[in-house]
Amino acid sequence: MFQLDLTSHRSIYQQVVDNFKELIMTEALPAGSRLPSVRELSRLLSVNPNTVQKAYRELERAGFVHTASGRGTFVSEKTKILPDPARIETLRQEIRSAYSALKYSGLSPEEAKAIVLEIIEEEG
Repeated sequence: MFQLDLTSHRSIYQQVVDNFKELIMTEALPAGSRLPSVRELSRLLSVNPNTVQKAYRELERAGFVHTASGRGTFVSEKTKILPDPARIETLRQEIRSAYSALKYSGLSPEEAKAIVLEIIEEEG
């Protein structure tokens, strides 16, 4: 499914959350897909079940998944996903910094903008 980086500064739980978000948003895990049980995933990743449970709770809070009692955890429709305003603002600042860095490296504002737009097009 995915690998964890044990040397990363990001917590294991956050890595699990981020990996699932990527799989869901790229539709590698389409809406309605069943996620492994907490025990299954903790065994697969060799992590504490509490870590997986915490990640699943975070994914559910953000609308990425929903839990059906006794049936499991399933990927939600993308329309159910709640944007995180604080995270969006942080990303806006990162984009602003990257754009400034491009301009400060000798590019004109138009050239810097072209690079940003090119990346957006590549990501689709």
